[in-house]
Formats: sequence, structure tokens, C-alpha cells
Amino acid sequence: MSEALKLLQDKCGCKPDGSFGPNTARAIVQHYDLSPKEGAHLLGQVVHESGTFKYVKENLNYSVEAMMKVWPSRFPTEESAEPYARNPKALAEKVYVGRMGNETPSMASLYIGRGFLQLTGYNNTKAFAADMGKPEVINDPSLLEKEYAFETAIWFFNSNGLFKLAREGVNDEVIKKITKRVNGGYTGLDHRNKETKKIYQWLR
Repeated sequence: MSEALKLLQDKCGCKPDGSFGPNTARAIVQHYDLSPKEGAHLLGQVVHESGTFKYVKENLNYSVEAMMKVWPSRFPTEESAEPYARNPKALAEKVYVGRMGNETPSMASLYIGRGFLQLTGYNNTKAFAADMGKPEVINDPSLLEKEYAFETAIWFFNSNGLFKLAREGVNDEVIKKITKRVNGGYTGLDHRNKETKKIYQWLR
């Protein structure tokens, strides 16, 4: 069962059993004042990205081979990757420093991806804090894994104009466009498509 989902269910006033289904979907949409189209697109993307609300923190426990595949320019050889293998803190400090507002190695390892859509980097965390009125997350970004895991997804959709796009309809074309903005590509498009359309049927 998903502990993060239980927290969300409790917040939305439904039974916190850690299981995602029609009742939970409807409660979430009602609590956050979303339309069926908005809710279907948001929840469809969240279900895919978070493994159905299970993953709320970026996993940087990479093997040498995985690092060379994901970051070929940073890790062109096994020797260059070896010091960071199975060392999430060191890897974060290597790949995220100097990016997304992370000015120091400690910032890079603190502001890793968190929440249901993996809010990453100091700049994004600062913007979320300002836009959502949650200044406490700057000093304690672990709150993005717990109390505000779903709020990170709401913020991402708002900040990237995805709710406006969602209102165009629940169809293959719109799902593909939203997936591109969420993922940067089309990884898992079939699953996102299936989940979004299924959830939309629940919400209509």
C-alpha cells in the first residue's frame, strides 16, 4: 500500500486505505476543484510517474551501467562512473550542481526530485514555495514527499499550462502533448493513455 496515497486520501476525506480507485479519484478531483478533464489528465500522468502513488522521492541508486546510459557525457567510461555507483548523495552532487539553481553540492543533494511528479532543483522548489504559499519546503523539502506530494503535481500542471491543454479534451493527441511536457519525451505513452482514459470514465 502507498503511504503517500493514504495521506492524500485522508486530506481529501475518503477512506485512507492506500488503494487507488474511482472513489479516491473523485474525492481528489472534488477536493482540488478540478474538472473531469483536468483531473483525468493530472491523475493519469501521476499514476504513471509515481507507480500509482508509490514513489515520492527520486531514486539515484544507480549502477555504473545505468549512469553511463543516462548521462553518457558525464560518465563516458566505467572508471568515471565508479565513484558514484550506488551512492545517491554523491551522484546528485555530481549531476545536479550548477543546474536548476543548485549552487553548491549540498543544495544539489537536498533538492532532488520529490513529490508525485518529481519536483527537482532549488529554483523549482523556491517557485513552488512562493506560488503555493508553502515557504517551509525551502528548509525541509522532504515535505514535498508527504504533505505536499500531490500539490507538486498541481503546481507543475499550473506552471506549464497543462490544465488549459487538458480542457481541450481527453484524447490521444492531448495526452501525447501533455506527456511530452511532463516526460520530455513519450516514455510510457501507452500506459499514460490507458490510465488517463480509464480515470476520465470514472469522473464523468
